[in-house]
Amino acid sequence: MIRRLVWAALALALIAGFAWALWPRPVEVETAEVGRQDIVVTVDEEGRSRIREVFAVSAPIAGRMARLDLHPGDPVTVGETVVARLRPAAPPLLDVRARRVAEAARDAAQAALGLARAELERARAQADYAASELRRAGALADRGTLATRTLEQARLDAAASAALESANANVMMRQRELESARAALIEGDEASGDGPCCVEVSAPTTGCILRVLAESEQVVAAGTPLLEIGDPSDLEIVVDLLSSDAVRVTEGRPATLDGWGGATLAAHVARVDPSAETKVSALGIEEQRVTAVLALDGPAAAQAGLGDGYGVTTHIEVWRGEDLPAVPVGALFRNGEDWAVFRVEEGRAWLTPIGLGERNADWAEVRTGLEPGASVILHPGDRIADGVRVAPRAVPRD
Repeated sequence: MIRRLVWAALALALIAGFAWALWPRPVEVETAEVGRQDIVVTVDEEGRSRIREVFAVSAPIAGRMARLDLHPGDPVTVGETVVARLRPAAPPLLDVRARRVAEAARDAAQAALGLARAELERARAQADYAASELRRAGALADRGTLATRTLEQARLDAAASAALESANANVMMRQRELESARAALIEGDEASGDGPCCVEVSAPTTGCILRVLAESEQVVAAGTPLLEIGDPSDLEIVVDLLSSDAVRVTEGRPATLDGWGGATLAAHVARVDPSAETKVSALGIEEQRVTAVLALDGPAAAQAGLGDGYGVTTHIEVWRGEDLPAVPVGALFRNGEDWAVFRVEEGRAWLTPIGLGERNADWAEVRTGLEPGASVILHPGDRIADGVRVAPRAVPRD
């Protein structure tokens, strides 16, 4: 009898063990409480710093530029620091045809000068003859042996000696033409390219050298960029925003900057361009981008170390709400076209559709469906369904 009772007890224990093993257990979940939260919505985008006003110094004339002694970072003072020196460049070498043309022009100018000198001698002889005739006519007229008409004709012939001055001027002109023809034959090192400096270019602003675009001695054309000058302390931030984000960004909106290697900086939106540009993303997708410019706020000491062209991460505030009922974003999921959460009540998960307002990366504004104090499941998995028993483990709020 006792043996039967022992075997019966063992059988009941075995059945109870199987029942306990197969009995469904609550699903362990992490939960958070719906509470009131300040929500700040930002547009986050990569940007870059740049100097607000950059002055590009270019060659004012064509010539040979002396080697620049300035380097990036060197300070300059407006109107005092000479940043470039230019002297005349040597004329180009002549090819065979150009040289023969120039030599022919020189020979023609030399022959024209000889002809002008001969004309000058003839004009002098005619002037001397007219002067002697006027003297003889005057003497005869004083004795009354010469007609008045003849005397006037002699005076007229003497006045016509102005042709001498014309011939002299013609000789001078032919001499200059000969000099010009000879100058056309000058080439290469025969020029005055090694003469004194004729143009010194001064710094257009006070600041420092940003980039040297042409350092070595060389022949430059007028307008050739030589270097860039700017004030490193006068910085602004340039951000290319998606057009869908740019519609929410207005002038004066506050922003913060980080990710540049220093402390977080305060800024505000100074300008948003009125037009967008089509740019291709790293994934090869065409996007409409709008350029926004941010002005830095706060003390200059906090910006020390931030230079021209540095990469930064910008966070532009586009909306702010205070003391709003909020649910963690990790609890949200799509239920058809609506948003929903799993609300925990009496140890079970209940599917709860909700209406949302603004949201950021951490919190979402709850407008309908939940009240502050409700407990929701974070990151619900596929084991969670409506009415499933759960074992909550609360996650503290930040």
